[in-house]
Amino acid sequence: MPPLRPSAPPAARPKPRRLTCHGQARVDEYAWLRERRNPAVLRYLKAENKHTLLALADTGRLQRRLYRELRSRFRETDCSVPSPRDRWYYFERTKAGRNYPVYCRRRGEHGREQVLLDLNRLARGKPYLDLAAFAVSPDQNLLAYALDYTGDEVYTLYIKDLSTGRLLADRIRKMHGEAEWAADNKTLFYTVADACQRPHRICRHELGRPVSRDVPVFQEDDESFHVGLSKTGSEAWILATLESMVTSEVHVLPAAEPRGRWRCLRKRRRGVSYHAEHAGNRFYIRSNEGAKNYRLLSVPAAAPPGAPWRVEIPHRRSTVLEEVEAFERHLVLYERVNGLQRLRIYDVQTRRSHTIAFDEAAFSVGSKDNYAYYTSEFRFSYASPKTPESVYLYDMERRTRKLLKRDRVGGGYDPQRYRLQRLYARAADGTRVPITFFARRDRPNDGTGAVLLDGYGAYGYPNEAGFSAGWLSLADRGVACAIAHVRGGGEGGQAWWEAGKLLRKKNTFNDYLACAKFLVRGGYAAKGRIVARGESAGGLLVGYALNEAPELFGAAIADVPFVDAVNTLLDVKLPLTVLEHDEWGDPRRPRFYRYIKSYAPYENVKAQAYPHLLVLASLNDPRVPYWEPAKWVARLRAHGTGKKMLLLKTNLAAGHAGASGRYEEYRDAAFNYAFVLKALRADGWRPLAR
Repeated sequence: MPPLRPSAPPAARPKPRRLTCHGQARVDEYAWLRERRNPAVLRYLKAENKHTLLALADTGRLQRRLYRELRSRFRETDCSVPSPRDRWYYFERTKAGRNYPVYCRRRGEHGREQVLLDLNRLARGKPYLDLAAFAVSPDQNLLAYALDYTGDEVYTLYIKDLSTGRLLADRIRKMHGEAEWAADNKTLFYTVADACQRPHRICRHELGRPVSRDVPVFQEDDESFHVGLSKTGSEAWILATLESMVTSEVHVLPAAEPRGRWRCLRKRRRGVSYHAEHAGNRFYIRSNEGAKNYRLLSVPAAAPPGAPWRVEIPHRRSTVLEEVEAFERHLVLYERVNGLQRLRIYDVQTRRSHTIAFDEAAFSVGSKDNYAYYTSEFRFSYASPKTPESVYLYDMERRTRKLLKRDRVGGGYDPQRYRLQRLYARAADGTRVPITFFARRDRPNDGTGAVLLDGYGAYGYPNEAGFSAGWLSLADRGVACAIAHVRGGGEGGQAWWEAGKLLRKKNTFNDYLACAKFLVRGGYAAKGRIVARGESAGGLLVGYALNEAPELFGAAIADVPFVDAVNTLLDVKLPLTVLEHDEWGDPRRPRFYRYIKSYAPYENVKAQAYPHLLVLASLNDPRVPYWEPAKWVARLRAHGTGKKMLLLKTNLAAGHAGASGRYEEYRDAAFNYAFVLKALRADGWRPLAR
């Protein structure tokens, strides 16, 4: 067995960068790691990878066992529930041994299968593949799809003739990933990003014409905004949504008039965010104007700009309106009450509604392949840490629910062996912070156990509690799994988000620490046996927690962590930085600089003992550049004390989301969980008997 902390690669080269901002001097001794084209940087990352593999070499058998468990949880050869669109039924299937799904359709419910796109064939010989746009033309004869082979989120758009299976000559390179068809089946709109990878333009392409002659129909020059492209559920309108973190503006175009004039529903106003859908002869608008939790309004589709909007559902203090899905006679409203989701069905003719509620302590609900518009039925997915993903068909007229499919879980899975709870920690200011807690029923809460505690808390995104095969593998070994639903996320609506952003960002981190302390006080975990986990902005949360209270944690996983916040937010040439200022603040302004600097993990590394730490990065990540985690690990290695594992693993062929193939994802998960189990055992923890 190799030593717990084998000899690591050299942490830096002697090229410190001296910086001055607002009269304060800083030294960034690891700035050289940003030199992506410097061969020494790649050698360094490879040396770190070798060091990490050596440190966990003795877990090889455990990794293989975990990998087999993850594979056994679900059917490797499977098929989704076919979803109707006119005369066709669309679905996707997977086959054992293959990394990617195959997209298919059949004419009628029982017709012969037609393969539209086999991602396994397209990925042959490639280390990475991501599919973005997948748009079938209104006559269903053409498919536009976008592929990225590196993870840098720069796509090439292809168009396939579904009647012949051949690709058209039209090929659009360096597009951003969104595309929509006009009703004429020959005009395609798509998004393009600027040099900072901000989607800032929508272009119109006509089949058969050179791409060089494509017409820009929108260009957003305000660098704090990005452009989104979509189509209403009715397919009657194409939408251009110009959006910053706090403000939006929607322009609409009749899909039947691709050369027509776009119309703005309402000009942007700072702090007002709204989104539109279409049903019948009206636009239905979800808006936060005068309504922090959003309300539902409508306006006739033919109304001129400036026409008043009618209130359909007023603002409710206890209910967050998160999303609207439209059908001919109904709207499906995705709501959240007390941090938990529910569905409201709204009849656009009678203006009456009813709700669909769910009774588990924590769960996740979402739309599922609703291609049909002229229907009274819609499909939704449901999952919880105890319930595998399930697809339901709901009749909005009869108010009946039918289970169409529930993922089968192998390995002898019995949901009755596990318990799922909703707990609440109390933050320093008295705020109740929800915790989703999942464990084996026979695991005692005697203050000796271990808990994996996940956190995120940014951008107003809820950290949903879905089904995780990896959680089962940990729970079966006595490691409970939990989610801290901290402020900065969307569990409590816009007020919950605003309470954890800008100059209130530390609420996010302190909520997380409050959750960890609650688990210790309540006997759910032992002090020093909590495993912190966070991804992206959640990685920043983990970094802060380790700097402030390392004694609470036995180990941590920081996945593509946003830890070099000061340097990144000061560099407006980096992808997406200007967009981020509405979330974190602009450190070019002194008060934001001081505040961000006070919590940024890289800036606050201390000469103290840190827990075992696995840091994950991706070389082609445009959102959190690889050098952020690399620099952080280097500084931790130079200043941290103790003999715990400090590991950096960089995927050299992926982007922000990591590996793209499902088997690579299983291997990565097995590797991460093996690290967790080794780290906990190294500190005296013993797993449950299995």
